[in-house]
Amino acid sequence: MAFVQLAEGELNYQLDGPEHAPVLVLSNSLGTDLHMWDAQIAAFTEHFRVLRFDTRGHGKSLVTPGPYSIEQLGRDVLALLDALHIDKAHFCGLSMGGLIGQWLGIHAGDRLNKLVVCNTAAKIGDPSIWNPRIETVLRDGAAAMVALRDASIARWFTADFAEANPAAAKKITDMLAATSPEGYAANCAAVRDADFRDQLSSIKVPLLVIAGTEDAVTPPSGGHFIQEKVQGAEYAEFYAAHLSNVQAGAEFSDRVLAFLSAD
Repeated sequence: MAFVQLAEGELNYQLDGPEHAPVLVLSNSLGTDLHMWDAQIAAFTEHFRVLRFDTRGHGKSLVTPGPYSIEQLGRDVLALLDALHIDKAHFCGLSMGGLIGQWLGIHAGDRLNKLVVCNTAAKIGDPSIWNPRIETVLRDGAAAMVALRDASIARWFTADFAEANPAAAKKITDMLAATSPEGYAANCAAVRDADFRDQLSSIKVPLLVIAGTEDAVTPPSGGHFIQEKVQGAEYAEFYAAHLSNVQAGAEFSDRVLAFLSAD
């Protein structure tokens, strides 16, 4: 376990892989922590120095009063890179992490080599979805997080995957139950308020967009929209619900590696 000191508290991170390899940053989804990427680490560390972190409000990182913004979370990433003396890195983020990746591509493209955004959209949902969830979590606390965990299996994984891989599904959904209610609600607000639809064309770094065929949270249409707005962007789609990196596993890892390693 390692921490970087931000102005308001500590950001938890983990580094794996060869010390002098190019850096690949992995950014977690809403309600998970850096261990959501465990399935990728063996493959990714063959080629990269992998930097994972718990987004503010998640895992062992700082929980500050909300609401948060995607800009705030993006600046946390830049502060992490600065603290570790990393000038440029690849970045791969899923769902909320994909929103953070879009913000970085738009506002800090000079810090990125290549960008991968997975199971995300330029705008995810609307206030009618997010506000009741925020209110419930802030009112009911840990009990609400347990209820969200139980409901998340159907959103995060297809039924056949969850049935065939109960331990893998439980490992991920248990992260949601363990998330700080205050941190979760503050991050829900960040996702609610993010809208990059009119800014995507300013992303100039090489981009790969990944979607899940069965993803009801961020359907493939959102991924196609991003690809169409960013010149030269690539697109890949896997049989998966919202957490394609977990469900597609090695196939997901291979596609990301192929993109990052291409000249």
